Amino acid sequence: MKTDCRKVVLVTRRTRLEELMAQHHTLAQAKFYLEHLGADFSDYLAENASYARSLEITVRTLEAWGRYQVVDRRYLPNFIFAPDDIVVALGQDGLVANSMKYLDGQPLIGLNPEPNRWEGVLLPFEPQDLGTLLPEVARDYRPVRVVTMAQARLSDGQVLRAVNDLFIGPRTHTSALYEIELGKQRESQSSSGIIVSTGLGSTAWLKSIVTGSLGVARAMRAVTNDVTYKPQPWDSPQLTFTVREPFPSRASSAELVFGSISPRQPLRLRSQMPENGVIFSDGMEADYLRFTAGMEATITVAESQGRLVV
Repeated sequence: MKTDCRKVVLVTRRTRLEELMAQHHTLAQAKFYLEHLGADFSDYLAENASYARSLEITVRTLEAWGRYQVVDRRYLPNFIFAPDDIVVALGQDGLVANSMKYLDGQPLIGLNPEPNRWEGVLLPFEPQDLGTLLPEVARDYRPVRVVTMAQARLSDGQVLRAVNDLFIGPRTHTSALYEIELGKQRESQSSSGIIVSTGLGSTAWLKSIVTGSLGVARAMRAVTNDVTYKPQPWDSPQLTFTVREPFPSRASSAELVFGSISPRQPLRLRSQMPENGVIFSDGMEADYLRFTAGMEATITVAESQGRLVV
């Protein structure tokens, strides 16, 4: 295959077995640990073998392509992508989301390493498809699906983006204390945190929160069964926020608990947490921004959009 040639960056992840071996140092110790808990060690072996086969197929294709680089997802926060890179994620949906938020318009191909195990909403392709896909993507012939991302910017200039959702709140199971402002509304709140969801993320964490709230409201006969939850399109130009478990008191209100965020109307937050306040995205708790007393955060739609190859 002749290439003259856009570089391909392959993003990989550790399997469950590899994570266990990193903790327990040997295969035997990992097996002992799992079987002691009553888990099926053979399933861990099967998953690891399937991923290894998929990785071998993918790397063989990239060797034929030419320029490529392999990056474990643990190093994504510090990895610098070139503007014309093509990015390939081999893993679950979460790996695609965690890769996309570090991109700035580069096309992203999601490969499902084991279709019988992973449903893969963001994984429309398998490793054996990559050889056909790359020339089309390199020439911009292949269609892409645009994904709106969220962005949190702190008053000290730090920025974190999200493909599914942002969490703003306590790092541990304590109350989050902050001042929240949207448009002309402003109040002090105490809650278990705030979720800000994109259109893509509206089928995930946000859906579970709203579904639970509607269930409680129906049980209290506050709403009828006609009220249903409808996710937003992936390219929706707005974000949705919801406050988890807001607690009204003399010092805190609970009126501004759900709404929409747009470039014209961002959500502004000022932390009142002496410690343990954080902002993280897409479930990656290890990659977070400290959000402690005095810090201000502006939450809005990111200027960059994700581009998922379909």
